[in-house]
Amino acid sequence: MSRILALLYGVACYSIFLATFLYAIAFVAGTGVPKHIDNGATAPFPVALGIDLALLGLFAIQHSGMARPAFKRWWTKFVPQPIERSTYVLVSSLALALLLWQWRPLSPLVWNVENGIARAALHGLSALGWLLLLSSTFLINHFDLFGLRQVWFHARRRQAMDEPFVTRAFYRIVRHPLMLGFLIAFWATPTMSLGHLLFALMTTGYIVVAVKFLEERDLVALYGDTYRDYQRRVPMLLPWTKRRAVESETVTRKRVDAIKPG
Repeated sequence: MSRILALLYGVACYSIFLATFLYAIAFVAGTGVPKHIDNGATAPFPVALGIDLALLGLFAIQHSGMARPAFKRWWTKFVPQPIERSTYVLVSSLALALLLWQWRPLSPLVWNVENGIARAALHGLSALGWLLLLSSTFLINHFDLFGLRQVWFHARRRQAMDEPFVTRAFYRIVRHPLMLGFLIAFWATPTMSLGHLLFALMTTGYIVVAVKFLEERDLVALYGDTYRDYQRRVPMLLPWTKRRAVESETVTRKRVDAIKPG
């Protein structure tokens, strides 16, 4: 019975995540939902700014803190291992839901594209960002990422083993296509309010810092030289940065060779 309950719990956590995630897409797009990034309860600018920053900070601390191996080792003393990931997904979804619920709009416009074709193109680019994000989860293991694989194996009395490190499709172009999808989705908008700009800037900063100094460190610890070689070959977020670095290094070597005596 406990195994079936764990499976039902994992499915419930995933369902809550999915509902929150779909709402978040409409929230960022500013359409299709009653409460989005540019409407809702208003407040004086300093108060609204403080609330929004606090909500973003709370989500960042929860999302990164609970994902660290040291926290997991402590956390699984109280939460059974098979439902640890599902619990993380649940708490992350609740933190995101709180942000969506309590977000205060900052209405001044930074830019507003009025051309119909350009607006459609930006909406389409944002949709591609969300599609890149979603498809990237399946290129690794969508069901493991959101806790379903763990509770399914537990229900079948099997151990969910860690999967080997593999790179395919988008992961051969950038190391974190999932995060690149977020960045595209957040920035590709025809109407950029001050609140949306704050959201995009803070989440971009969080993604860069968390990926570079937390997630990549954990991946190196887990996969060792295999991941270090991957870091050398493939850029982190922007596809063209590694090529530029290689070209710059090649030019430098040629210049050094040219001035060597003899």
